[in-house]
Amino acid sequence: MTGAGISAESGIQTFRDADGLWEGHDVMAVASPGGWQKDRELVIDFYNQRRRQLPTVKPNAGHLALLELEENFEVVIVTQNVDDLHERAGSANIVHLHGELTKSRSTADASLVYDCAYNDINIGDKCEKGSQLRPHIVWFGEAVPMLDIAAQHTAVADIVIIVGTSMQVYPAAGLVGLAKPGAAIYYVDPKPTINYELSKLPNLKVLEEAGSTGVRKVVDELKMGN
Repeated sequence: MTGAGISAESGIQTFRDADGLWEGHDVMAVASPGGWQKDRELVIDFYNQRRRQLPTVKPNAGHLALLELEENFEVVIVTQNVDDLHERAGSANIVHLHGELTKSRSTADASLVYDCAYNDINIGDKCEKGSQLRPHIVWFGEAVPMLDIAAQHTAVADIVIIVGTSMQVYPAAGLVGLAKPGAAIYYVDPKPTINYELSKLPNLKVLEEAGSTGVRKVVDELKMGN
């Protein structure tokens, strides 16, 4: 399970830092259905800027260490991040809880999703049903379509590694509470937050450090024991 912290080390600003992406923007103005209805140009421009940044950054040691685990384990990445750094690192199985910057979707039919890579979405870009395309992002107040799939993976995992997330944003933060009894839980974050779900887990190991170094330690430990 990865959050904004792992991408921050690659140079992507996080939504919740003091100098993060929300700076200068009301959260609901750029990340809610109401904001979209009020000012589509503002919302589209906001995500176009985020998308333009992606080619300028690259996966870091944390992303690459998680990829390395695939040599010995069946790995599923459940990420709250909307960037493509896990894909570019080479991870094979990725569940994006909050959508993907590199995709657009129809405002009329949520099942119509299109790859836009690093290209801008523009006012007037439409799906085959004639409706304006929007960023393929899960906004506040919207359902999380991939949540059930993420929950299924979490419930059967023998090992859960949490990296770079505050564990305060639900429903994603509640997934770890679905871990089966006996599952090993690792939490890597420079400022870890022990929420209610984590507090109930007897097999929790906390590493108070950045993902690039903390994940490396977890991966080395797991590979030695495999």
